[in-house]
Amino acid sequence: MSEEQQFLANYDRREFLAPLTTVDMAIFAIIAGQLHVLLVERSNFPAKGQLALPGGFIDEVNDLDLAATAHRKLFEKTGIRSPYLEQVETVANASRDPRGWSVTILHFALIDHTQSKVSSPGKSNSATEVSHWRPVTEASAAALAFDHSSLLEKALDRLRNKTRYTALPLRLMPAEFTLSELQRVFETVLGLTLEKKSFRRRVLDAGIIAEVGEQRTTGHRPAALYRLDSMPSNFAFPRPLEHVTISQAIE
Repeated sequence: MSEEQQFLANYDRREFLAPLTTVDMAIFAIIAGQLHVLLVERSNFPAKGQLALPGGFIDEVNDLDLAATAHRKLFEKTGIRSPYLEQVETVANASRDPRGWSVTILHFALIDHTQSKVSSPGKSNSATEVSHWRPVTEASAAALAFDHSSLLEKALDRLRNKTRYTALPLRLMPAEFTLSELQRVFETVLGLTLEKKSFRRRVLDAGIIAEVGEQRTTGHRPAALYRLDSMPSNFAFPRPLEHVTISQAIE
């Protein structure tokens, strides 16, 4: 056995102090025309009974990498295995968790609410933990556990900034949708009203959605149904959304 192999065989990494390491998730969905985020009521100390972003510790035995941890925690909370999932930021310091020095790797996820096992706001999805879908405006004003209010703000900023030059809100849509429904979701995420013709031209010219060949009656006339066709992971519009005419801010 080489000296290095012998060293590694006898190495005890527990000999040194190490920070707590977790993954926290801002899971977003559109419910009743509003952008919601999934919160959990903590069932253990510290911060027992407080609302927090879902998350948890890395499983050193079963999680092969950080992405595996994030997907596992997301599935545990929503029952969805293949959503849009993005790492936002790593936050680490000695004060964010009363248990000691801690690191969290913040992610956000976008899901179709109708496919989630958390079927409606305020429903419990386990015997020990209650999950709450809350409008982001309400969640942002709440006193979340630890530094989760700050984490939520970071995730929201990332989502809104990327919506200005990508088509991320498509990941919040059901399998089939009208162009008007898609525009409303973009507007909901951004908090803006977009000019209809410019928005439709932008989306249709991008070639990322396709007509289903069916229609849905909305209001007084039928509207064509669309689906997500093909959208590369690095897709971006040629120009940021600021170049699409914005008629007014939503109060």
